[in-house]
Amino acid sequence: MSNLVIVESPAKAKTIQKYLGGDYDVIASMGHVRDLPKSKFGVDVEHDFAPQYMDMKGKEDVIKDLKKHAKKADKIYLATDPDREGEAISWHLAQMLNLNMEDNNRVAFNEITQAGVRNGMSHPHKIDVDLVNAQQARRILDRIVGYQLSPFLWKKVKRGLSAGRVQSVAVRLVVDRENEIRAFKTQEYWSIDAKLTAPSSRKVFAAKLATIDGQKAELATKEQTDGILQTLEQAQFTVAGVKKRVTNKQPAPPFITSTLQQDASRRLGFQAKRTMKAAQELYEGVEIEGMGAVGLITYMRTDSLRISDEAKAAAAAYIEQTYGKQYLPPTPRVFKSKKNAQDAHEAIRPSMPDLTPERVKNSLTTDQFKLYKLIWERFIASQMANAQLNTVSADITAGNCGFKASGYSVKFEGFTVLYEESKDADAEDNKVLPPLEQGDLLKVKSLDGNQHFTQPPARYSEATLIKALVENGIGRPSTYAPTITTILSRLYVERDGKQLRPTALGEVITELMKEHFKHIVDAKFTAKMETDLDRVEHGDCDWVSMLHGFYDDFEKTLSKAEVAMEGKRVKVPDEETDVVCELCGKKMVIKIGRFGKFLACPGFPECRNTKKIVQETKGTCPLCGKKIVLKKSKKGRSFYGCDNYPNCNFMTWSTPVEDTCPKCGCTLFKKGGRSGKLVCEKPGCGFERSLKE
Repeated sequence: MSNLVIVESPAKAKTIQKYLGGDYDVIASMGHVRDLPKSKFGVDVEHDFAPQYMDMKGKEDVIKDLKKHAKKADKIYLATDPDREGEAISWHLAQMLNLNMEDNNRVAFNEITQAGVRNGMSHPHKIDVDLVNAQQARRILDRIVGYQLSPFLWKKVKRGLSAGRVQSVAVRLVVDRENEIRAFKTQEYWSIDAKLTAPSSRKVFAAKLATIDGQKAELATKEQTDGILQTLEQAQFTVAGVKKRVTNKQPAPPFITSTLQQDASRRLGFQAKRTMKAAQELYEGVEIEGMGAVGLITYMRTDSLRISDEAKAAAAAYIEQTYGKQYLPPTPRVFKSKKNAQDAHEAIRPSMPDLTPERVKNSLTTDQFKLYKLIWERFIASQMANAQLNTVSADITAGNCGFKASGYSVKFEGFTVLYEESKDADAEDNKVLPPLEQGDLLKVKSLDGNQHFTQPPARYSEATLIKALVENGIGRPSTYAPTITTILSRLYVERDGKQLRPTALGEVITELMKEHFKHIVDAKFTAKMETDLDRVEHGDCDWVSMLHGFYDDFEKTLSKAEVAMEGKRVKVPDEETDVVCELCGKKMVIKIGRFGKFLACPGFPECRNTKKIVQETKGTCPLCGKKIVLKKSKKGRSFYGCDNYPNCNFMTWSTPVEDTCPKCGCTLFKKGGRSGKLVCEKPGCGFERSLKE
């Protein structure tokens, strides 16, 4: 009997083929094979939004090969990814290959291991039409917004623009944050810090002014602060009370898609797209020395925190063997998923918990290893015992002022021996306090008034933008990375180091959308649409009715906007630079074209001078001594090259720094992250130094 299994990718096919053996033929569809047409709307609004699917261009050979294999097969299994998108691909494959929709020909693998594949193959089921309808509804919603709103933006702003249901809200979040920063009014405030010693110890510890006359201390000026400092000069610092307790610190849950992208951004400096690429490779299967192709992690597009009993047991066995029984919690941990989480599969975890990062390191690329290590450590830590801290807080009186001092020491490391969750802004570390008793008279080593200024909210980074999208209920696990990629590639948002800031184009479009299409860029409305799509997925809402509910109002809004903006255009303000046009002497401005930003003379059309934007660095080329400039690859990745190109072909992915090589005097380059090194790239030099030195 001939069995055919169809998956999306060759890597996945190779891994599954290994587990199924010669009785099965496993081939790849290379993703979607049918979709809405690119060159036209492709949705019949008049007939309940009937989609006009067609075979995708460029997939002719793949489709021909799929049909040829299907003709020879006695049984066909559709094994695409276990989510809406995967279900839709299976549905399209079934339509194209004329399969019976009532057959149990759909199989799903939460993990691509021998056990995972066998379990999936032993539980075939029908294609879930509700899942397919949820994907269709999302696709058609995005097509309606993209194809009917984008032409409006072309006419009123400039050609080549696009709008999107999720991307437009993401841009608005970035724009609104920028407006908050501009509107922020800095305020001065002061604090008083004391450095003290206790009778039983010479160790100096810090205490902060907390109250004045029993009220919260609020010092607005230097004069106020100096007045308090003067009264404290003669005051006796006395310990009024000491509170000691043991607190438990719980580990973070295993990763879901959004938290993986956030932690990979903070810890590894990975952009969301880079994270998901490495995660996809780890899920589909990697050639491991001595094991062959192995899927190292469970499915990586998930918002469920569920963990199988088998995985918990495997983690517990590893923890007990490696760290001892005291590092296990009294009972296995259960983490509760959010209300709207899709619980079809598990949290992101290693498929084989006993397969440590070090065991597979030599078989993985750098990105794969870093991400696998992060996923593995987070999962194992999530199954470990709490950390226990001895915390101490002391109330100290000095005249009419009250000071507070706090500190902690680690009583039991628990899960922190392996992993601790990173934060967007780490709090200042608490210090261990010396032994303190009520009534102790303290010696003052120093009293300092410190000036501070309130800070505006920080711009979003990729990590914090994803966090905001999740908190607002915007998008789903599969949308975060492509959404950020889109708003950057469309030049609505740009990177400033790790921060995201809106471009003038992004701000103009957002203001236009807020004025005429407030629902499209409203976070609550977009979140409601996501909830409606979830209801379609669960069979609680008809997808056609849902689309009518959106489109009927959208059509009226679009017509009103056309009337209100008739004969009007919105100009994107140019950003003036210090670069002087050598033809006419005017200061050149930054414009956005089809291929990104460029410099143009504002004297157009009389002066048509344009230039590429060149971002110089502080380094010089180790080959010819010319300036090193920041450049972009065709895929948008930053690299550094010689300004004398094509006469000099020097390029590097490493970042030039101000330091020079002690051996040859050339510019040094930073390679790797915080624990990386400085290297000299002059041929034959070979100098390198760890950043920790």
